[in-house]
Amino acid sequence: MNKIFELLKKYKELITYVIFGVLTTLVNWLTYTLLVKISPSAVNPLTWITISNAAAWVAGVLFAFITNKIWVFESRSFAPGIVAKEFISFVASRAVTGVLEVFGVPLLVRLGLNQTVFGIEGMAAKLIVSVAVVILNYVFSKLIVFRKKKN
Repeated sequence: MNKIFELLKKYKELITYVIFGVLTTLVNWLTYTLLVKISPSAVNPLTWITISNAAAWVAGVLFAFITNKIWVFESRSFAPGIVAKEFISFVASRAVTGVLEVFGVPLLVRLGLNQTVFGIEGMAAKLIVSVAVVILNYVFSKLIVFRKKKN
């Protein structure tokens, strides 16, 4: 039992990152779903989907910032200047990986990685890009956004 607690302590950051990553995805999907469901009839459906997707991304990034700051990387400073710096670098890093996701999937599909997974064409490319995005988000958050200062 001690061995399990030692492993949990050793990998706490990664474990909490994965848990809050799943919750962030749920926040994104729920926000998107709710917004699509309340679509005003006067707005073009494709326009509303784009707006809903952008709003879902914002909601996910906000949720991820708060949970990553407090529970994953345990950044304890709430001085406005520090929080602003962390937030700006967090959003910038998520924007970079967002661009990778938006353009990486179609690029991989065009390069021939358009295999069907779970009955969805191009899902192999989507999965590969998603794994890369998750890893990059973790690296950016750990090494840039919430890096620990050396004593």
